[in-house]
Amino acid sequence: MFYIIGLGLSDEKDVTAIKNCSRVYLEAYTSILMVQKDRLEAFYGKELILADRDTVETQSDEILHNADKEDVCLLVVGDPFGATTHTDIILRARALKIPTRVIHNASIMNAIGASGLQLYNFGQTVSLVFFTETWKPDSFYDRIKENADLGLHTLVLLDIKVKEQSDENLARGRKIYEPPRYMSIPLAVSQLIEIESLRSTGTLDPEKTLAIGLSRVGGGDENQRIVAGTLKELLDHPKEAYGEPLHSLIIVGKRLHHLEVDYAEEFAINRDNWRAVAKDVYGCTALD
Repeated sequence: MFYIIGLGLSDEKDVTAIKNCSRVYLEAYTSILMVQKDRLEAFYGKELILADRDTVETQSDEILHNADKEDVCLLVVGDPFGATTHTDIILRARALKIPTRVIHNASIMNAIGASGLQLYNFGQTVSLVFFTETWKPDSFYDRIKENADLGLHTLVLLDIKVKEQSDENLARGRKIYEPPRYMSIPLAVSQLIEIESLRSTGTLDPEKTLAIGLSRVGGGDENQRIVAGTLKELLDHPKEAYGEPLHSLIIVGKRLHHLEVDYAEEFAINRDNWRAVAKDVYGCTALD
């Protein structure tokens, strides 16, 4: 049996159905788990094999080896189906006639409810990558606008660069990797505003668009941070206020309920402005 097991968002106690597996892989590049590998090993009584991008995406046969005869599992942060990569390895296992089982867990896709915004008011989720001088993809903007036109919130997942090679090292075939990089909320907001300046539809007007930045959701009061405001306020806010990575961002949609406004006000940089924009721009008249 091949298991793909979600570890949730916090620590090793989120899952216990692991101890019978002969090999346990820990996927280590699509997210961050807020606990060290040695703590996981001590808790489960198992050695964990780190599985990087190459292992999961191009060497899945190694992970699936003998999984038709013994139990093997891949541990992933959050929920197994939070990344396309994990869907792909399940399909590969099925093609090899290997029985599979998925064990679900909490992920950022549902934990964003911590912001006070209702999950059923969210539209398409988008990803935002690091811009370079020569590469600034903006297809995400169309998805955000589609959501905005329907009044729906947008969850923006921010880029992670783990075990990435420079162009030079890649060209020379050198297995030398760059330090990990995790996109911050201020950088994400600056990129959104940059594309808005080119598109000029008003979808991401810095002064009139409400947004909520989140970090380490599910990590408890000592780790989790939630900050709400206009895009301009989030951009100007001190970087240290957002906490450690991973960061996520929500663009608030116009179908905003007064209870969402009231709840998220607790996290607002400027409470008066938060309510004023919600009322005057978003039309949340119940705030009168």
